[in-house]
Amino acid sequence: MKKIFAIVFTIILISFIIVLLLKNVVYRKYRNSDFGIKTYVSQYDRDNDGIDDQTDILNNVKKYILQKPKYKSKYYETGYPNDKYGVCTDVIGYGLKNAGYDLRNLVNEDIIKNIDKYNIDKIDKNIDFRRVRNLNVYFKNNCISLTTDLKKIEEWQGGDIVVFKDHIGLISDNRNKRGIPYLIHHANVTQLNYEEDVLEFYGQDYIIGHYRVN
Repeated sequence: MKKIFAIVFTIILISFIIVLLLKNVVYRKYRNSDFGIKTYVSQYDRDNDGIDDQTDILNNVKKYILQKPKYKSKYYETGYPNDKYGVCTDVIGYGLKNAGYDLRNLVNEDIIKNIDKYNIDKIDKNIDFRRVRNLNVYFKNNCISLTTDLKKIEEWQGGDIVVFKDHIGLISDNRNKRGIPYLIHHANVTQLNYEEDVLEFYGQDYIIGHYRVN
């Protein structure tokens, strides 16, 4: 009986090790250096903290998702959620705010200046900057517009903003084995990980904007 138990235990242990090894191979995260891609560094430092904006935004978003915000769409008088809840736009909002870009004010100012470009019936500073369609217009007006072609992997950098038809997220500095970057986002209540290899799954046609803060 002990011999059978030892054999079964050994088989389970070996299987577990094999699974771990396969997982490490299949889900290994690659970096720019693995593809000979030079990491983009912004020449700007909006909040004068000694960290360039591109890196600052990426770092801030990573800190934000560590809080594990729960997905829930709510209205806040303060604009920004303050109760550990949030939606996809809040990933971007917090990332930029802590780098010196207050989207609540910036989007509101842009809407007032370019109301004809926004599909808005009534201006509301507390919610307008948390709508994907408004952010797409704002970024198109104020940021560098880049390719939406996922095959041009060298043109996608950690800290870039990607807008989908009804979603938004930040490009990670991690990539899959084909060089396609991971996406840092908050999509729904069932999402297990905030950083995912989903750009190819979403598909090229789902992407409507790719921007870089300048």
